[in-house]
Amino acid sequence: VVITGDSGTGKERIAMMIHELSQRKSAPFLKINCAAIPDNLLESELFGYEPGAFTDARSRKQGKFELAQGGSIFFDEIGDMSLATQAKLLRVLQEQEFERLGGTDTIKTDVRIIAATNKNFEELMKTGRFRDDLFYRISVINIRLPSLDERKEDLEILYTCFINHYSAYYGKEIRGLSPEVERIFFSHSWPGNIRELKNAVERAVIFCQSDWIEVGDLGAQYQKLANPEITASSDPESIYEFLNKKAIEDALKKAGGSKHKAAEYLNIHRKTLYNRMKKYGIEDH
Repeated sequence: VVITGDSGTGKERIAMMIHELSQRKSAPFLKINCAAIPDNLLESELFGYEPGAFTDARSRKQGKFELAQGGSIFFDEIGDMSLATQAKLLRVLQEQEFERLGGTDTIKTDVRIIAATNKNFEELMKTGRFRDDLFYRISVINIRLPSLDERKEDLEILYTCFINHYSAYYGKEIRGLSPEVERIFFSHSWPGNIRELKNAVERAVIFCQSDWIEVGDLGAQYQKLANPEITASSDPESIYEFLNKKAIEDALKKAGGSKHKAAEYLNIHRKTLYNRMKKYGIEDH
């Protein structure tokens, strides 16, 4: 399985779910970060070694392919793996066997390979940084995780989950976001994706002193996005009207200008949508 997507989209979480929902769930799930381990150590991490294989190799060490027998290995940032190690990995996948460094015994292996990268595989192969034969060997199933900006419909589910988690962790009872903070969250592009959202919510929960997260609880980079039309002192009717208009504008944008689809997104009748567009001065393109 190959999982691609921008940093922070949850590739490791998806890899864990694939393992936990499979018949291999009772066997180990091991992770290896190809970008964090030097190439000269990565091979020994994967295949293990025998005593005397190199300086300081005083005892036998089992590698990930032995330890994960019957389970799964998650290769995070596989796009950073060297060509030499890629060749050795390809051999293991094709033959389903390997030898420890410095050893002569052939060891059979049965593991699921889940690989992830935030890089473009086509570009890596085109520039000779990733073997095309290895790519085609590991990419039996491809999963692309969209950025958070592409899946704003999941935003409320995610921030609600994080609010509940961190409220319990820090011993608070926070009910949710204020209307202006909600507007900021939905207008922000979230370049750091779910990881950025999670950190933003944790920071807000720490500083929040009421039932609702307000603009002042957010980090400086989010406070800059605050709309001067709405403040904590704004009357409820103004807030309601502003959010109503914003919801219609967002629905029309999501629907590509189709009022029929926008009305379906908002779960209102088309005539009601037309009336509200006229009320809020939203142009009919």
